[in-house]
Amino acid sequence: MRTTFTPGEIWLDTDGKPIHAHGGSIIQVDDTFYWYGENKERTTGRDDIWHWGMRLYSSKDLLEWTDLGTFIPPDEDPRSPLHPSRWNDRPHLVYCRASGRFVCWIKVMGAHVQTRLVLTSAAITGPYEIVATDVRPLGMSAGDFDLMVSPDDAKAYMAFERVHSELIVADLTDDYTGLTGYYSTHLCRPGPPDTREAPAHFRRSGRHYLVTSGTTCYFPNPSEVAVADTFHGPWTTLGGVHRDDASETSFNSQISSVFCHPAKRDLFIALADRWNGPIDDPELADGTLSRKVRAAFGRVFSGAEMSPEDRAVMARWGGVDVDTSKARHVWLPIHFEGERPFIDWRDEWSPEEFEDA
Repeated sequence: MRTTFTPGEIWLDTDGKPIHAHGGSIIQVDDTFYWYGENKERTTGRDDIWHWGMRLYSSKDLLEWTDLGTFIPPDEDPRSPLHPSRWNDRPHLVYCRASGRFVCWIKVMGAHVQTRLVLTSAAITGPYEIVATDVRPLGMSAGDFDLMVSPDDAKAYMAFERVHSELIVADLTDDYTGLTGYYSTHLCRPGPPDTREAPAHFRRSGRHYLVTSGTTCYFPNPSEVAVADTFHGPWTTLGGVHRDDASETSFNSQISSVFCHPAKRDLFIALADRWNGPIDDPELADGTLSRKVRAAFGRVFSGAEMSPEDRAVMARWGGVDVDTSKARHVWLPIHFEGERPFIDWRDEWSPEEFEDA
């Protein structure tokens, strides 16, 4: 029986199989935790299978997880928005009290625009019905995102990357399946690798936090954290969150969400993916490789043609077509110095180290 988290190691479910809930999040329903995300078990980078549905696991203690299968299964009809070749990722699931339904938004990447797929269900395990496809939030090409629900009035928001430019916070409709049109803009950056993506929201002592990564595809980069007094900000950047990470890769991972443990005092858990598995490279430890990759992305997105040298640098990290079927999970606790959050590396840790709430 598992009693501790071991970040970066292969994590097995109760059937002894690797857990596939990537780009994932946790939602609690009654006394059960549900961990969901992209099912990457067939995504090797050698064909056009991007996902094999969205997978769901259940647990009572966050340590032992039971596989409930694909709560949103793949659809092998080539015309379907859930076809395995469609670049569907980063599902986010919330419960809407007004409608009594679970609402799931999924990012869908395309060659020129990134859109959304919206589904709902009466039960967390499904079946889920598609209610909207090819949604362009506010008419924008919308990248990585998070859904946020206020515990005060149940109002919901979406924080998303307006592709390669800035972060948007937008109000959702009362049933959480659309946007009202009201939004605010934040953290404007000149473009990759500096554009902020993969926003992960959490709230502590009335203040709002957003952890974000830079934009370098599956290549990990330094995470940052910003703080605000409201969902719509203004958001103030506090700086890096992995301060002891000399590799400048967020411990070779990308955070997808932050979960507040309901039974432990001040325990916030950052869920992250190690998309490319372990890396053995002499220039990794001191940040040299990460800086070279970020510089290559900057040149490419400024309009330059990718050079043989840039291709060689990316290939050292597994290339663009990473075998995400080998991706691993990195869960680490967040600790605070005043209001400033930090994430330190732990080879092993337990929720029992924290006081009961």
